[in-house]
Order: sequence, then C-alpha cells, then structure tokens
Amino acid sequence: MKMIKAMIRPEKFEDIKGALDAAGFGAMTIFDVEGRGVQKGIKQQYRGAEYIVDLIPKRELEIVVADDVAEKVIEIIRKAAYTGKIGDGLIFVLPVEDAIRVRTGERGSIGI
Repeated sequence: MKMIKAMIRPEKFEDIKGALDAAGFGAMTIFDVEGRGVQKGIKQQYRGAEYIVDLIPKRELEIVVADDVAEKVIEIIRKAAYTGKIGDGLIFVLPVEDAIRVRTGERGSIGI
C-alpha cells in the first residue's frame, strides 16, 4: 500500500476531489495547512502598501491506495491540481506497512 500526500492550492480541492470520486477513489483525509516552498512566500499589495505573505494557505490531502493503482491516483491529482503557476503544490508517496480496522481488527488492504 502507498500513502499519497498532496499539498495543493485550496481552490483546486473540489476539482481534485471530483476527479478522484469519478475514478472510484473517494476515501481521503484533508487538512488545512500553511507552508512555503522554494519561493519563500509571495509579495502582495494592500491599499498601495507591499507586504510579504511568508506562509501560504494550502490544503493537504492524504489517501491510502493499493500499490497497483498509486500511479493512477498520482496522475489524477497532478492533472486536477495543475494551473501552471508557481505554488501548484507537491505530491509525496510513502510506503504503508499495515492498516488495521479499529472496529473489527482486520488487517491489510481493507477497504482500499
């Protein structure tokens, strides 16, 4: 199993969720997070004054899938998240050793 973690633009979340749902990957966990990448924040203007926003709001999406569909899920997220601008986000892929359903004690790729 793989855990796919995607740091995405908040405004692209509904597009990504819809694309994943349409492909049959509806189970996910979402977090509202802040961070910065290589660009170290962005410059903005408010009432003529320029200021730097150091930490940019992002949405973190986590989804655990079977190994054989991980690349498909990654490509769905990548295409739906794409704007072509700096700050589109990052996707991380981590191995998942095991999954245990709390209610029944089942182990392995349950519900995945």
